[in-house]
Amino acid sequence: MITFPEIYDILRKEKYSEALQQLPKNFLEEVSEYIAEKKKILEREEGKDLFSDTIKLTRKQLDNAITTVKEILTLRQKKVLNLAFTAALTGVSKTDTENLLSYEKELFESVVKKLKQIQKEIFDKLNRNENNKKEEKNILVRFIEDSPAFVNADGKEIGPFKKGDIVNLPKEVALILIADKKAVAIE
Repeated sequence: MITFPEIYDILRKEKYSEALQQLPKNFLEEVSEYIAEKKKILEREEGKDLFSDTIKLTRKQLDNAITTVKEILTLRQKKVLNLAFTAALTGVSKTDTENLLSYEKELFESVVKKLKQIQKEIFDKLNRNENNKKEEKNILVRFIEDSPAFVNADGKEIGPFKKGDIVNLPKEVALILIADKKAVAIE
């Protein structure tokens, strides 16, 4: 069974390291047994003398153990979330996840999955917006009369065009041709 000094040592290592520390495989079970044992001692001793040193010491050990374990689990969850964020952005190696407890692996996998889903949705939306902007920059026109070559806003020569030609032109050029009744926009 685990002892309080071992629990505290785990907290110290977890607190002062960026990486997840390896825990005993049955860490949570051992902590549960430790807490159950302290509670049994309290129940047994409370009937005898409410102010005994054994009760005070046991109660203090129990409270400290619960607080310390909560802090360990909180620190580890923060590290798991950071690892999941990094994994979603860059990928993760197997060695980075080998120290995860089973419930931490579930948390890690679900967070990575959700982050990747959100990233995909954002990139899809950005790509749609970019495609919409590209479409707005050009207008498809059909020439209704012959047109000699001309220079666009970028200084590039465009044309010549014959009556009936269909061309995708920069918006500014297309609007001028439409206003001069040399072309019509095609929807």
